[in-house]
This record gives sequence, C-alpha cells and structure tokens, in this order.
Amino acid sequence: MASPLILVLNGPNLNMLGTREPEIYGTATLDDLETLCAETAEGLGLAIECRQTNVEGELITWVQEARDRAAGLIINPAGYSHTSIALMDAVMALDIPVIEVHLSNIHKREEFRHHSYVSRAATGVICGLGIAGYRLALITLSDILEELEEDDQ
Repeated sequence: MASPLILVLNGPNLNMLGTREPEIYGTATLDDLETLCAETAEGLGLAIECRQTNVEGELITWVQEARDRAAGLIINPAGYSHTSIALMDAVMALDIPVIEVHLSNIHKREEFRHHSYVSRAATGVICGLGIAGYRLALITLSDILEELEEDDQ
C-alpha cells in the first residue's frame, strides 16, 4: 500500500527564511524546514511534497490540486492568511484534514496579524513554535489519518 501523501505548502516570503527577520522567524532556512518535514514524514510512513510560492493564485491552485492528490495538507499561508478570502474558500472546499502553521505567534504580533481567514477552514492551527510546528503538524496529520482509517474498517 502506498504511503499517504501530505502536501506542505508555504506562502510568500518563506523562501527568505533564515535571512528575513531572524528575530521573529528564526535562523532555519526553507531547506532546513523541508528537510525536517521529509525526515519526520519518513519516520511516520508518510509521503511528502513541499512547495513554496510568492504568488497567491499559484497557492490556491495547489490547494485545489490537494483535493485529488493528497491525504492531508499543511499550509503556511504567511501574509495571505490575513488577506485572502479566495485562499480560505479553496481550503474550505477540501475534504481532507488541513493544519495551518505559522512560525511566529501571530497573536503576539501586530493586530492585523491576529486574524487568519484560513484558520476558519483548517482542522487545526499551530503557531509560535518555529519550524518545529511543521513536525507537530505532520504527527497530528498522521494520527488523524490513522483514526480515519480505523473508522473505515
């Protein structure tokens, strides 16, 4: 049986990890984040595909593709969290578990960052734990998928 596929989608400016405001986002790079995800997924028996874009429409297209391709989705919508109703609508159309991840604690930051449209559509939200939040998101998705499989039997 093939391993369940988890898509990890990262939004704008995450390609700048490690150099952009390290006091907020840490010193880990996008490559470090993707390596952590790959190693965690392998240990959990999950397949993984990581992508990053600075383009809102591309992120929405990838979310839509997840509907037919993935067993679960981890998304860090970054700045689009606070602005994109279209992205929220795309996530709401999914029938797979979705974990929204933010590296920083958005609730300790500027007021406009406190609200995420995507959170309304997500199964759960992890924020403020740096790249470790992705590891926790993968563990959580693995647990959710295991429960769903048990329910189907």
